[in-house]
Amino acid sequence: MEYKRSAADDFREWADRFLNFEKTPEKNIFWLDTMNFLCERLGHPERKCRSFHVAGSKGKGSISIMIAKILEEAGFKTGVYSSPHISDFRERVATSRGFFDDDIYSRASENVIRTVQDSLDDLPAKRPVTWFELVTLFAMECFKTAGCDWSVYEVGLGGRLDSTNVILPECSCISTIELEHTEFLGDTLEKIAFEKGGIIKTGVPVVVAPQSADSVKDVFRKIALEKGAELIFADEAVKVSELVYKNRMSSVYKTKLDDKDSSSGMEICLESDYFSRPIRTKLRMPGDFQAWNAALASLAVKKVYPELDEKIIEAGLSKASLPGRFEVIESPKEFPGLPFVVLDGAHTERSVKFTLSTFSKLFGDKIPAHLLFACAADKDAVHIARCFSGRFSRITLTKPGNTKASNLPGLADAFDSAGEKFTMNENYAEAIEDAFSSAAREGVPLLITGSFYLLAEVKDLLSRKNVV
Repeated sequence: MEYKRSAADDFREWADRFLNFEKTPEKNIFWLDTMNFLCERLGHPERKCRSFHVAGSKGKGSISIMIAKILEEAGFKTGVYSSPHISDFRERVATSRGFFDDDIYSRASENVIRTVQDSLDDLPAKRPVTWFELVTLFAMECFKTAGCDWSVYEVGLGGRLDSTNVILPECSCISTIELEHTEFLGDTLEKIAFEKGGIIKTGVPVVVAPQSADSVKDVFRKIALEKGAELIFADEAVKVSELVYKNRMSSVYKTKLDDKDSSSGMEICLESDYFSRPIRTKLRMPGDFQAWNAALASLAVKKVYPELDEKIIEAGLSKASLPGRFEVIESPKEFPGLPFVVLDGAHTERSVKFTLSTFSKLFGDKIPAHLLFACAADKDAVHIARCFSGRFSRITLTKPGNTKASNLPGLADAFDSAGEKFTMNENYAEAIEDAFSSAAREGVPLLITGSFYLLAEVKDLLSRKNVV
């Protein structure tokens, strides 16, 4: 499949000259004065369309696309800013329907590059501008240039000092809080919640997902009270009265998937006083937590549009999907015999457990399966390895590409300690090809998880083979 270079790629190439936290994490590089300064120099593109702001540890990307799809269904042109991208940089800055026309990327790129280059000597406190700040500015300028009615911004890291936190949204959302990036956000759930709660704005309603501890909710209660912001906890406002996994994949060897009405999915029913009637729909992204993500998205849009017909919400939720979030690829033609591949970017102990639970609920525990796993060096490989507990008949370990640092010896020790048998190949391209081939030979499904960077390499392989 031939890839046509876009103006967004040119912008990324320019931005790559600047400090990129995703590639080289550093402390003490987070502040908002640079973003505020550059937004003013650009004429405040972040104010040109209404917005939603989404933070949290898990599910913020799903919530963002769900909100965007509901707004699209209601007839609004909606931009979505999310991260990370998997196979195309434009995934970060797009519409709810897909990529912008290249002219939008080109015009936005020209404006941002010219403005930043002209401002480098005037930056507040002479601080260096960062890659994520530049990409956030690029998204804001794209949404303005395209004339979007709405924009949905997913926080990159934390919230309080994230580069997206210069917007004034109509509604904020905070998903479930987990221990993550503790060296930057704090070593307790409460400290992390404080950073995430930094997106709560004065007088702006905030919808919060179910949390594992009431002490986390207390953090949000305190911030919301100080800001005079209406606080809605999804598990207090919504009842998930139905959650049914629907699939024909238990007989996958006899059944062909249909992309337009995928066999994999989950039917849900959401009841709330905020809704005029129960919301019933089928989600393309399965997993118990996705029901709560749908509840969060529905509540957020309902706070802004209380009279919005529930049919629009149902239709929008049913169309929401994201690459690498329990993404099912059925019978890739270059690997005959391979029934399906599941791609999921889970990279924490909790999220891996969710992925495995969803895998079992959709496909059953009795079907043998293979696993391809890789993770970055900063992940909790010891506890993640214990999650797999004999579920897979073959496990392949590798590196998550070359972008993120990895620790293969440490990963091997973790799987050894968990009592798992595995093969290991430092050459991730060979490991990916081998994992596909072995699963195809045995006619079993393949789960690929542990890192979005690994998924990017998988997508690259499938693209070169014209599978995706």
